Amino acid sequence: MKVRKVWQLAIATLLLASCKTPAGITYFQDLNNGQIDAVKYNEGIRLKPQDKISIIVKSKNPEISNLFNLPYITGYVGESTKTGSSVNGRISGYTIDEKGEIDFPVLGRLKVAGMTRDELERYIKRLAEESNQAKDLVVIVEFLNLHFTVLGEVSRPGEVTFSQDKISIPQALGLAGDMTLYGRRDSVFIYRDNNGNRETYVVNMLDGKSMAQSPVYYLQQNDIIYVQPNDYRKRQSTVNGNNLQSTSFWLSFTSVLTTVAVFLFK
Repeated sequence: MKVRKVWQLAIATLLLASCKTPAGITYFQDLNNGQIDAVKYNEGIRLKPQDKISIIVKSKNPEISNLFNLPYITGYVGESTKTGSSVNGRISGYTIDEKGEIDFPVLGRLKVAGMTRDELERYIKRLAEESNQAKDLVVIVEFLNLHFTVLGEVSRPGEVTFSQDKISIPQALGLAGDMTLYGRRDSVFIYRDNNGNRETYVVNMLDGKSMAQSPVYYLQQNDIIYVQPNDYRKRQSTVNGNNLQSTSFWLSFTSVLTTVAVFLFK
């Protein structure tokens, strides 16, 4: 009977140590059905040096459109290349220089860094009208090379490209395949380059309300997301995982306890 009680105690200890449900797995634990919370205002992506954009100008007069538009490239390396205005080709783009400028047809050098897409579209249209170059233009600006990077405990770490004006942290993690079970959801780091200064933010994915109010809830180009490993993953990185909180420790402890009990009560 004594041996049986020792066995029961050992098994109970092992189950408590290895089968405890982690509290830090479920996202947005504070949110309820129908709950409405404000999201941090974001005016969209603002252009920076080294960003690449396409600008397409449309007019009722095709000749005016051709004046403002870069040619479309329809050929590939190793093939014969020609240019034209067919929309089936690849769009030529503008790379914003270190001064935040681009060299735009007809209008010359334009300072575009710091503008959103909508602001740049209105700016080009206004300049064309004020210079009497054209009226009733439609200007379309698109991003060509925006990206963010996801590192750490996610299914698919690496660089992720995007083209929309707003992309949130949950969306970004979804594009990276979501966090693994070993990622710390209460302490996700966001690194942001702001005019040559690196800014660091910590976001708690367990708290949906505070996450939505974070200044980095919506990402910017070149942001870096780092998902830290949780304690279980850190323990796995030890030489053999034998510490007071590891499952292997409790297995060893239970084995020793059982052996001692057998000798004592034999």
